[in-house]
Amino acid sequence: MNTDIATSSAPKFPVPHNNFSLEIKGNKTEISISSYEDHFLVIATQIGTMGTILHARKDEGVSINPTFNVSLIFGKRDEPMLGACARQLIEHISLSGSSKALVLSLGLKDHSTVYFTNFQHYRKDRDYSYTHIPKLLCRKH
Repeated sequence: MNTDIATSSAPKFPVPHNNFSLEIKGNKTEISISSYEDHFLVIATQIGTMGTILHARKDEGVSINPTFNVSLIFGKRDEPMLGACARQLIEHISLSGSSKALVLSLGLKDHSTVYFTNFQHYRKDRDYSYTHIPKLLCRKH
């Protein structure tokens, strides 16, 4: 019996990940980013739970302009800004050259447009700010 394991086809273990926290609008925000073989898992929470979970991916097609599909897996269906946030992040991931899908979990206290704008551009001087998440996600591990 051959017990050799082909390392080229075996998934990486442990899963590459980064955890950090930010303070946004006075709220401590815990962020966890994991890079799986076929998708990224991003969890951002201020409430200590996963909150709303979304799945986002780039649709492959013949169109010159890419299209993106965002679907709600679990949580608040009446918050369109959550879907907008997932779409914006999957666009950044796609533009950086990655074809991985995104599973995004948002457990936030404030879902307003202003909040997401501030969340996206928060503290550009920090290495792990939201602005840098697409670069962090798509770097070679």
